[in-house]
Amino acid sequence: MQSNQPTARIWPLMLFSYLGMMALAIAINFLPVFLTTMSTDLGGSTGLSDGQLGLIGSMTFVGLVCGIVLTGPLADRIGARIFAVGGNALIAVGLAMLHRASSYEWVMASAFVMGFGAGSLDMILSPVVSAIQSSKRTLSLNLLHGFYCIGAVVTILVSTVALKNGIGWREVSLGLLPLPLFIGVAFCVVRLPQLIHESTTRIRMRKLILKPVFIALMIAICLGGATEAGMAYWLPAYAEKTLGFSRFASGMGLVGFSIAMVVGRMGILLLPARINTVTLMLVCSVATAILFPIASFAGSKEIAMAACVLAGLTGSCLWPSTLAVAADRYPNGGATMFGILAAMGNLGGIVMPWIVGTVADATTMRWGLATATLCPVAMVVLLVWLGRRNKMMGDE
Repeated sequence: MQSNQPTARIWPLMLFSYLGMMALAIAINFLPVFLTTMSTDLGGSTGLSDGQLGLIGSMTFVGLVCGIVLTGPLADRIGARIFAVGGNALIAVGLAMLHRASSYEWVMASAFVMGFGAGSLDMILSPVVSAIQSSKRTLSLNLLHGFYCIGAVVTILVSTVALKNGIGWREVSLGLLPLPLFIGVAFCVVRLPQLIHESTTRIRMRKLILKPVFIALMIAICLGGATEAGMAYWLPAYAEKTLGFSRFASGMGLVGFSIAMVVGRMGILLLPARINTVTLMLVCSVATAILFPIASFAGSKEIAMAACVLAGLTGSCLWPSTLAVAADRYPNGGATMFGILAAMGNLGGIVMPWIVGTVADATTMRWGLATATLCPVAMVVLLVWLGRRNKMMGDE
């Protein structure tokens, strides 16, 4: 099932892949909205400590990375279906566990289960879409990851409205459960492609990870994940505590950032097909490197907030476009290659928020956020090197 198949056979799978990305977004973005109420509900009169609340999010990402690393090599051997179905099923199980959770330990277990399911989906959906849209991978993968941002916006808004109206996290988790359940059932019946074409042999990962270009792509997606997470994770706290916006306005700033990422990834449709992927990433990296210092040091809080939101637009293409470049360059990399790249991207997303916080503790939050500027700057250097070494590499 390749890109030359009839549209009627491709689009059901594309639709379920897009919805799968939204289910992935539920697993990642649902719990943070309810941390304050979880502290009261599970921690008694004293509440849970900040460290305990932070570990809930960490457990989600531990599950995410485990799901990516453990399932990637298996998908090349036994196919995509079990992981597309299983990933959605685990997210549904995690939400059901949350609905019944009565202790902190149970919430931690639920977070890991949802994270593992999200990791399985994160690993499998990109190679599936890459296989059926091989002639336009940059566009297709940006659209796919754009639906993650749509899922994040929907999840945050639904959760925020529920919280404002006194609806608890247990009830909301039950309300969100039907989506991954439905998608899991859909993946049971929809036709899935081979992740590697029959006429090719999967490249061995021991060989691939020693190639200079692939090493550069691993670093690039790590920087892309760090660029995105460095701003997204700290934006509400920065807007409230440093810029002086209200808690609601600060939260809406994060929603605006996510919407800007949707616009950026969906906006790929409007760009001329002749634009080279590496050139697109280079322009966006330069723009992001300019916006981060403005967001950090602008004298006007409105200008600073606008720069924060616009960084979502300019940084939106870095992660999915790196996947597209890798898939074009190494079409026989298989799910394992996508798994390695996804793991590196999430590594950047885990490390950069910690670096920003550590620098902020030693100086100020402005300087902490400004530290994230190093990521798009390093990306510029890396992309210039890639462009010189591999002319038109993104179009091969």
